[in-house]
Order: sequence, then C-alpha cells, then structure tokens
Amino acid sequence: MSEVATPLRVLLAKVGFDGHDRGLKVVARILRDAGVEVLYLGLRQTADTIAAATLQEDADVVALSVHNGAHLTIVPEVVAAIRAAGLHTPVVVGGIVPSVDIPRLEEAGAAAVLGPGASASEVVAAVRAAADSRSVEVAGRRSHLPEQSEER
Repeated sequence: MSEVATPLRVLLAKVGFDGHDRGLKVVARILRDAGVEVLYLGLRQTADTIAAATLQEDADVVALSVHNGAHLTIVPEVVAAIRAAGLHTPVVVGGIVPSVDIPRLEEAGAAAVLGPGASASEVVAAVRAAADSRSVEVAGRRSHLPEQSEER
C-alpha cells in the first residue's frame, strides 16, 4: 500500500487591532488552491492564542498578515509565544513591511517576509520552503516539536 501524503497545514492570522484582512483571505484561497490545508484564525488574535492554536491544530507553518506598522513588535511576540509553547513552527510574514525592516524580522525568527504584490507562486513557495526548512520527521510524521527522549 502506498502512503497518502498529509497536506501541509498552515495557520493564518491577524494580530491585534489590524482590521485589514482582505489580503489574508486572498492568501487563504491561494494556499487552499495549492492543496494546503488552511486554518484561518482571522482578526484580532494575540500571540498566545496563535501559539495555542498552532499546538492544538498541529500547524506546519504560521502565516501572519501585518498592515498596521506594528510588525517589529508583533512578529517577535508571536515567534516568542510559539517558542515558549515548545514549538519550532516557522512563521511567514506578509503585508506592508518596509524592506529595511526585513532583516530585523528574520533575526527575530521570521522564516520569510513577503510584501505587497507577491505572486501566488511566491506565496506558495515561501510557505512550502518554510515548512521544509524547519520540519523534522518524527515517527513517520511531520513535527515541529523537539524530539523527545525515550525515557519518561
């Protein structure tokens, strides 16, 4: 019997009071059409709710949309919350991010940063590359948790 490939699971969210979600909805459709399972949290999430949902839903990638200029605060907070939950899930950022801020976001843990005008193929490629670069195979399935020792 051949194994059926598990679709990539991507959690999409907006953090804080940023209410511009049209782009995130477009990204959700792009990813869905590419065969990705989309977990859409929507607007007004916190770093902690994103981390909890990432763990609960076993998301392979977290994708954040930022359009309010708070990316240098929001992205590090989300990455820190995910790491504090014991996860190594990559975070992809999209939205209005000045190019001078991209290195700072990458230093803070963003796996990729996409700006306005990113094509559908660029979005899919960035998400897949983020998942591939950070995931490890544990017991035959993708995991973003640290490997556990056999001792309990």
